Amino acid sequence: MIDIINLTQTYKSGKGVFNLNFSIKKGEVFGYLGPNGAGKTTTIRNILGFTNASSGEVLINGINSRINTEEINKSIGFLPGEIAFYNSLRGKEFLDLLAKLRNLNDFTFRERLEERFKLDTNIYIKKMSKGTKQKLAIVAAFMHDPEILILDEPTSGLDPLMQNIFLDLIKEEKLRGKTILLSSHIFEEVEKVCDRAGIIKNGHLVALEDILSLKQQTADIFEVTLEKENNLILQTSLKINHVKDNIYQVWVKHNYELFFNELQKFKVIKITSIKRSIEDIFMKYYGDEHNE
Repeated sequence: MIDIINLTQTYKSGKGVFNLNFSIKKGEVFGYLGPNGAGKTTTIRNILGFTNASSGEVLINGINSRINTEEINKSIGFLPGEIAFYNSLRGKEFLDLLAKLRNLNDFTFRERLEERFKLDTNIYIKKMSKGTKQKLAIVAAFMHDPEILILDEPTSGLDPLMQNIFLDLIKEEKLRGKTILLSSHIFEEVEKVCDRAGIIKNGHLVALEDILSLKQQTADIFEVTLEKENNLILQTSLKINHVKDNIYQVWVKHNYELFFNELQKFKVIKITSIKRSIEDIFMKYYGDEHNE
């Protein structure tokens, strides 16, 4: 459904995206990971045909997105990372304007979304909170029931309840065969809804894997509580961090036999598994770097 072919967009600063190659299949939810400035938004602008690439191209269902921008955007719902509204309008007036521009006459899906997200569209946009504006943007992106959804940091500003409602919506849209690109730095939401993920670093795609494969690249972490503090455990061949007092974190990757053999040497009163996330994978590629 979406093919990114040798895409390069170079800015005067030297930043941009460089020789990107990946595809997103119909009915797939694709997570696009990276901190601010890594190249996520530049990629999205090229997918939507909003900018001229230095080289390469993006095809939407076989159609060049830059040459046929008007045509391809009929089938796309876009939620930008930085949203600009007409603040003098009420929410309803803004949605009505978008509906008119899209020749949308059936408001059934829009009304369901407004109810689902508890969105009061009678409020002036300038008086809306950040979370309410984000809900308005979600409704705007989804209300015409597009075949493709391009979502840049979609849960920004939403409270945890609304985040879960949004993720449930993504799962439902996937079941309906929608193709979704979800750009995010919130690893938990990507882990919950995406089939595959790409990690971008300094404009280069450094990983492209299904979610399960990405998670399997990291070790499991266990919190081990001893009967009393005993730093002899730090002298084993396991990777261990002393958390505090008699509590230690142990990293285990395919060496469970060693893990249990070593623990037999100590009086263990509790072992707790610590949930891993895609953030661990992400840090494998970014390490301790701050955003470049």
